[in-house]
Amino acid sequence: MDYNKIKEAAQNYEADMTRFLRELVHFPGESCGEKDHVMRIKEEMEKLGFDKVDIDPMGNILGYMGSGSTLIGFDAHIDTVGIGNRSNWEFDPYEGFETETEIGGRGTSDQMGGIVSAVYGAKIMKDLGLLNDKYQVVVTGTVQEEDCDGLCWQYIINEDKVRPEFVVSTEPTDGGIYRGQRGRMEIRIDVKGVSCHGSAPERGDNAIYKMADILQDVRALNENDAADETKIKGLVKMLDKKYNPEWEEANFLGRGTVTTSEIFFTSPSRCAVADSCAVSLDRRMTAGETWESCLDEIRALPSVKKYGDDVKVSMYEYSRPSWTELVYPIECYFPTWVIPKDHKVTAALEEAYHNLYGTERMGNAETEAMRKARPLTDKWTFSTNGVSIMGRNGIPCIGFGPGAEAQAHAPNEKTWKDDLVRCAAVYAALPTAYCK
Repeated sequence: MDYNKIKEAAQNYEADMTRFLRELVHFPGESCGEKDHVMRIKEEMEKLGFDKVDIDPMGNILGYMGSGSTLIGFDAHIDTVGIGNRSNWEFDPYEGFETETEIGGRGTSDQMGGIVSAVYGAKIMKDLGLLNDKYQVVVTGTVQEEDCDGLCWQYIINEDKVRPEFVVSTEPTDGGIYRGQRGRMEIRIDVKGVSCHGSAPERGDNAIYKMADILQDVRALNENDAADETKIKGLVKMLDKKYNPEWEEANFLGRGTVTTSEIFFTSPSRCAVADSCAVSLDRRMTAGETWESCLDEIRALPSVKKYGDDVKVSMYEYSRPSWTELVYPIECYFPTWVIPKDHKVTAALEEAYHNLYGTERMGNAETEAMRKARPLTDKWTFSTNGVSIMGRNGIPCIGFGPGAEAQAHAPNEKTWKDDLVRCAAVYAALPTAYCK
């Protein structure tokens, strides 16, 4: 490969990528409302000469370039979160803005910049004759990730029967290469009680008081140490080889956490004892933890065992219709995943990056110091579609994408034109580096 030609080609497409991203920003596209994004991406793919463009029954868009035997995926979710409190924005989030170096607007970092770079990365492969009989690429614009990360890829793999040899997640990586993330799951605890008149609470069984005991144990699970004498050992124990065979990768990804995110109750009135109480738990999982282990951990808490059959611990299910009205139910479990540091995919992406941009992260005046202080190959803080691609289905997944993690879900969201260019170049070089 002529890496200089790849860099030059990517730079020449900066204006086109900027225009494409700004036009995508104009369309609000929250989960289950991505149709306008899909149609605009379809238009761009067809204009650039993709060999095939499909929109599946769920509403995901899949653009193919080349016809080789090895299928390589580049994934970008194309839904966004809402804008939150409009007064926190200094500009119109759907009009956005553009300077010489930046593009602002909802979704610019999280993560429509990724679909822009992936589409043009495939175009560069075609322009420079890099496509051959060894590989074909599929660029996916996937839906409902913000609502239920990975659901889209469950559909693509199981229903569309599309299974790449590996997938690059184009979620924002602050100029780095990311090889994993903690998983997460959404847990619900329900507690039963018995109502009575509030003037004589001893006649009832207050579900809120029971839940108060349980929440103290949940808090201890998150905050306690793992000393032998500690009754409720904290989640930090999974960083210790004494408790976790996967302790090394757990230390790379970071410890798991649990926190209470919602609380609900029922009561006949404000003058009565509550007869039920429920909470939602946000559980982040590190290597070595599974949905079964996490549920069993809650069920084993002293207060949960104390109240016996009055307590139910379960996992939420997601079943919201996509923009095409398709419902594809799934449990709210998003597995931890990590690709080995010496995996062929990791090595190929690092090789492509090193030949293009060296051994350090690249940035600009605003981001470079922070980026260069971090290792080139690292991991995400948040969750991605990799939970399904690799976590559920074992397809190797690795991350490299334009934008910044800190911009995700934040007001005044923006990305950088240099990131779009660098990512398009790396995407264009990667398949050839992998298929040598």
